[in-house]
Amino acid sequence: MARTGLDFWGDPVERAALLARVRDAVLGGGSGEVAPRTVVSESWRRSLAAHVDPDRGAPAHVFADGELAAVREAHPLAPVLPILRTTLLEIADEAMHVMIVTDAQGHILWREGAAGMLHLADDLELAEGFRWSEDSAGTNAMGTSLASGAAVQIHSSEHLVAQYHRFTCAAAPIRDPDSGETIGAVDLTGAVRTFHPSTLALVTAAARLAENHLATRQAIRDERLRTRNLPHLSGLGDSPGALLSPAGRVLAATPHGWIDRRIDLPGSGGRVSLAEHGEGIVEPLAEGWLLRLERPSTTRVPRTLALPFLGAPRPVARLDGRPVRLGARHAELLALLAMHPEGLSADALAVELYGERGNPVTVRAEMHRLRGLLEAVPNGTGVVKPQPYRIDARVDADFLTMRDALRAGRVPDTALVGRGELLPTSDAPGIRALRDELDVGVRAAVLRGGDTAALWALSRTPAGRDDLALVERLRHLLPVSDPRHAELGPPP
Repeated sequence: MARTGLDFWGDPVERAALLARVRDAVLGGGSGEVAPRTVVSESWRRSLAAHVDPDRGAPAHVFADGELAAVREAHPLAPVLPILRTTLLEIADEAMHVMIVTDAQGHILWREGAAGMLHLADDLELAEGFRWSEDSAGTNAMGTSLASGAAVQIHSSEHLVAQYHRFTCAAAPIRDPDSGETIGAVDLTGAVRTFHPSTLALVTAAARLAENHLATRQAIRDERLRTRNLPHLSGLGDSPGALLSPAGRVLAATPHGWIDRRIDLPGSGGRVSLAEHGEGIVEPLAEGWLLRLERPSTTRVPRTLALPFLGAPRPVARLDGRPVRLGARHAELLALLAMHPEGLSADALAVELYGERGNPVTVRAEMHRLRGLLEAVPNGTGVVKPQPYRIDARVDADFLTMRDALRAGRVPDTALVGRGELLPTSDAPGIRALRDELDVGVRAAVLRGGDTAALWALSRTPAGRDDLALVERLRHLLPVSDPRHAELGPPP
């Protein structure tokens, strides 16, 4: 039976030779002089299951040089690079090692250290932009630490792929203090002869320093979020609520202690189960989330939301007769929701508002502001519901009345014809589509119907004044004595 355990303090070159014999024996279906370490044998099994070739395996090249700058800038480990450099680079240079930092998927984002080792690493694609996860490069300290969630040291032939046997490496995962999830790994890699067991303790300490720095930054961010968003929490009045971090951690709650320390967030806001508390509603803030627990109402007051948006460059909605002044984007959102009473997701609204470049995060922030605007009006709470976003009120929209008349083959009322285009300043694709439908449909219906009142109303709109066919139709229908001839101008 093979002996277990290996002497980490022995000669690294002799140890590498022993590991090579063990690897060859195990991969050949037998057993070696000693059994591989458990962390190594489990990693070999995962790598082989991912079809990594032990003889000719190579990491995937994922990010081109031109892409790396943006990926690095957006990565949460970017702020801790100075700490990792201070902790590891001087030692890496003296020991002829390189320091490597990866993301959670094993992509190498940063690599610095001894020049000679960098050249050697380049030959084996141990370089920025390559993915060194186990399923890409086989067993290695970076990929194995990410797969196991623990710090690990891999020496020589413990690497599954033969061309990496000249290396020794140690890596430790780095976790996000907010979510607890692994966001990357820090690694020291060098030639086989530079192996030392203390390297593992060194990278582990560097990873903990990085996590402590991230925790300090998180505490500052938490305080900023609390200060900025406490008015939202206070605005809930007697209804229980909480401010949440972007990952769902409770930062403040009223009443204090009514909710657990972390909430499992739904994908894009909306309803969330709160166990014995029932259901809560999670709404996106500019940073973080607002959780509120709505108490069921015993009575339901019918509400009417009027949206007179035809010819309205500065739209005003009316909720039960009370005016609500709207910005252009909020008017577009209400118009789109009125067109889709079944509701729209944030992704669908983003397409309707911005086209394919639309960002649902921007939509959620705008919807939160719109809901706050409506809730400032008496009886305005819950007029717009989330998941999917929809209007919970009777909608009285002039543009929908016009659309329904046209689709039923009727000429719309003259008063509607004369109001003008739907939200004329809007460039949102969903608004433009209905506006074009209404413009074409109204013109055809009015010309076909021949009603002078409707023709005259349409000719007074910005689009109708320059419509020669419309003007000529009016000249033909109006009596010669009608003073409106003068306003039509001389015939061509």
